[in-house]
Amino acid sequence: MMRILVTGASGQIGSELVPALREVYGRDNVVASSRRRRGSLTDPFVELDVLRRDELERVVRDYKIEAIVHLAAVLSAKGEQDPALAWDVNTNGTINVLEVARANKLEMVVIPSSIAVYGPETPDNPGDITIMKPKTIYGISKVVTELLGEYYYSRYGLDVRGPRLPGVISWKTPPGGGTTDYAVEAFYEAVKRREYTFWVRPDTRLPMIYMPDTIRAFLLLMKAESSSLTARFYNVQGMSFTARELAETIRKFIPEFKTDFKPDPLRQRIADSWPKSIDDSRARRDWGWKPEWDLESMSRDMIENLRRVLIESG
Repeated sequence: MMRILVTGASGQIGSELVPALREVYGRDNVVASSRRRRGSLTDPFVELDVLRRDELERVVRDYKIEAIVHLAAVLSAKGEQDPALAWDVNTNGTINVLEVARANKLEMVVIPSSIAVYGPETPDNPGDITIMKPKTIYGISKVVTELLGEYYYSRYGLDVRGPRLPGVISWKTPPGGGTTDYAVEAFYEAVKRREYTFWVRPDTRLPMIYMPDTIRAFLLLMKAESSSLTARFYNVQGMSFTARELAETIRKFIPEFKTDFKPDPLRQRIADSWPKSIDDSRARRDWGWKPEWDLESMSRDMIENLRRVLIESG
């Protein structure tokens, strides 16, 4: 059974991907890592800074790691507040992961990319091969990540692959500083306070994905035979909706939900630079990707679980 190291394991995706990986590969075969332990992550866990290549090398050797799922990153909105930090973590941290993987002849490196790689020049509903001229440091760093992954694959034969994710929505973990976080916060505030002010225009449409589908995408892509892959990074999409459509859907389950729209100039500019939907037909063809959740089923599940969590927390 493959032994896997997950970086950035305490983040939004990592905190749910680690338990899923442990179900498939065995608890002791999936080592969670982060700069600090947060949330409910259990052992095996190690504190790890991906900017310290020596630390990364030691963990890979001590735990006999065979694959790395590299999630450590500074996201879009936070990245605009500190571009130098975002570049350092997202680019230099990725180079460290790839170099350690190459030197130790690891079987696989999985790195998620993002719709942030796209920009205003990108045509709507883009496929995997298209114009990538992002306007954020996060998007720029993810373009570099994709190019590095392709380089290490073609130059060294290192099996680098990853899903190119839209906005990720989850009830288990709070938002992590991304531009699409309003789609998560709206649910939290609808359940807690019955009101929410969106920081985007009501007609802002973006591609999204529910966390259970995100986890499935990782697992499916990791299990795919390398010979069946025609790309290193793949678009995956669950749904696409406007902020107004999200509010109206939540209102089906919470009729008294009140909303307002006060666009934040920075985050609105970022949202406007991204496509309204993405074409994931290559992922469907190459490794059987297909989402299971739509806006209404996701909204029902989000609200039911958030209500339960609030009741349990008193």
